[in-house]
Amino acid sequence: MLIIQIILYFTLIFNLLSCLPIDTESTMTHNDDFNTTFSSIKSIENLTSDEIKPELGVFEYLNYTTFYYLTFSPTGQYLFFVKQHPLWYKYTYEHSLWLYNTETEKETLITKDLYSYIKPQWSPSGNYIALFLTKQPVTNITNDHEIWLEPFDFFKSYIFLYSVDSKEFLSIGIKYQIPKVFAWSRDDSSIYFVNDESNKYAYNSNTIYRIDFNRKNSTISTEIHSLKNISFSISEFLFFPSENKLVFTSTSTAIKNFDDSEIYSIDLQNLRSVTRLTNNKIEENQLQLSSDGKNVLFSVGVVLHSAPSNSAQGFYMLNLTNEQTTHFKNYFMGNIMGYAPKAEGGVYILGQWKTNVGIYSQKSSDEGWIYHPGFVGTYASIVSSSNPNCSIAFVYSESQLPMEIYCANNINDLSSAKQITNENELFTQRNLPQIEVYNWTNPDDHRIIEGILHYPPGKFHWTNLPLLVLIHGGPNLASLNQLYGNPYNWAPLAASNGWLVLEPNYRGSTGYGDEFIAELRGKPLSLAGKDILSGVDQLIKDGIADPSKLTVGGCSFGGSLTNWLITQTERFNAALSCSSSFEHVSAWGTVDAPDFYKYWFNGLPWEIPRVYQNEAPIYQMDKVRTPTYICTGGTDERVPASQSYILKRALDSREIPAKLQIFSNEGHQFSSPMSGFTKITEELLWLKKYGKGDN
Repeated sequence: MLIIQIILYFTLIFNLLSCLPIDTESTMTHNDDFNTTFSSIKSIENLTSDEIKPELGVFEYLNYTTFYYLTFSPTGQYLFFVKQHPLWYKYTYEHSLWLYNTETEKETLITKDLYSYIKPQWSPSGNYIALFLTKQPVTNITNDHEIWLEPFDFFKSYIFLYSVDSKEFLSIGIKYQIPKVFAWSRDDSSIYFVNDESNKYAYNSNTIYRIDFNRKNSTISTEIHSLKNISFSISEFLFFPSENKLVFTSTSTAIKNFDDSEIYSIDLQNLRSVTRLTNNKIEENQLQLSSDGKNVLFSVGVVLHSAPSNSAQGFYMLNLTNEQTTHFKNYFMGNIMGYAPKAEGGVYILGQWKTNVGIYSQKSSDEGWIYHPGFVGTYASIVSSSNPNCSIAFVYSESQLPMEIYCANNINDLSSAKQITNENELFTQRNLPQIEVYNWTNPDDHRIIEGILHYPPGKFHWTNLPLLVLIHGGPNLASLNQLYGNPYNWAPLAASNGWLVLEPNYRGSTGYGDEFIAELRGKPLSLAGKDILSGVDQLIKDGIADPSKLTVGGCSFGGSLTNWLITQTERFNAALSCSSSFEHVSAWGTVDAPDFYKYWFNGLPWEIPRVYQNEAPIYQMDKVRTPTYICTGGTDERVPASQSYILKRALDSREIPAKLQIFSNEGHQFSSPMSGFTKITEELLWLKKYGKGDN
């Protein structure tokens, strides 16, 4: 193992030394002569305020910890959360579960082997956490111990119960594959779970089970009951104690049809029938019990398909007694990123407005939103409890601060929240790029567009800078004021390598109103492309960007826009196309989400063939002159690798420099941090070779 680590270390050193910041011919607009280049792999030191911080390296940027699954215990004394961190020498990510005691303010590791696809859940009493693991638990360094109440069998799955008091793991064999979803029953003695049995029945089929368990001394007895076979795929799953019902959402197995998503219930006293509770033809998600346990809450994101007129983004409350759904009043023009039931009633809301995400609250369905000032940046998760030691916990970051978890005692004093994790401290010891919001106008329809500018460290407000336009995917996503190390949105790292980076929130981006999104329909690449090129023109006009050193790149829809933009202008010296679409009819026929094309193109290929052709880069390849680096996952189902092969062949046919890199075992999202490292390293090398227009 040590030999592997040493080899990896020197491999990283070699690659990083190949990606030192580019030289520029930029000019200054103020008295700041800081222009020192540091090695990307300088070791972490205790820096004093008088020392100059080194700039961010590739490995450092990707060696980032993210947080998710924040949940308070029923009493609010404990908060568990999951950390995701790269395991470089294993070519994967570690998912560890942690427990934070709000009274002692101490953090305890539960496991480093969490099966991350299923969210851990507190038992009704708060004495246990139910979870799934990727391998048998082992004793940790604190000499805490685990007990096994039956022999571990690698040929069947286990539900693990972690005791908060004894710090023991109890293993409960369930004989089947790891379930899709599960939910505790009324007490700590049974769990409901769902298995996918489509292969068994040769059609789309899920089966609901209940496992009862009883522990006596050193033995445990279990009994599994098959309750109901459901003829569709279950996505989210919730036990509703006051009505003794199970509530769940349906979903298509391949995201083929948004109409497949609805909410259903089944009465545990009468298992013969399944009741459909919604008929919205929209994707309901984030099922949660209201704080009083009398209603089911759920959210609806941006509606990206034809739906009834009463279907809208926002929060809904479902009364299972009368089966009536109430829409929470919503005058917010931005995007809803998440929510949490308030302990005292109502909900907390994470609302994105333009480039920031803030915290709002709503007391009841007929009252308006209340904005709660605090940190300016991006709140990524929020949970609530009745414990005064930490009544609100959230994940937060901004361009100069990496993602961490915070505890607040007062929603009206968020700026006094206490940081309870420090996993990404390294980023506070680096000289990070400064950002600003930049606005421009699309001259065709006079729409104001904005984006985020990342200046190279020490060059804030310099002029004549080499430009990288880095385009977000989606399109119904947005570039935000946050610091989040990942291989797709790597503007801070590109800026640290000498590039002025523009992240445009083009038409279709969230956070600017429903109309801003809807305007993209029927012209998804041409309109977004015009928005972006207008921004480039304005940067040149303002003297900020060097017109001779322009580059462009992006992943997913951002990669598709990259392919489009190099057919619209010869000004880009280099392009970076990642997991992108190139010819839309073949893409529609092979992707796992064909409704994407039906919505954004306003129809199916044979209904509007002209739109599919006019919006496809392949039919304008005669205009392309830009050297292009292409990469994609070999098993990508969202945008199949065949699209990248077509792009590479088209560039080769035009005798334009191109490189295609296939990550054979990767999908649309990389599962190995080394794939992300290789991707960014190759992209920086490509920019270094072609970006300045010397070749």
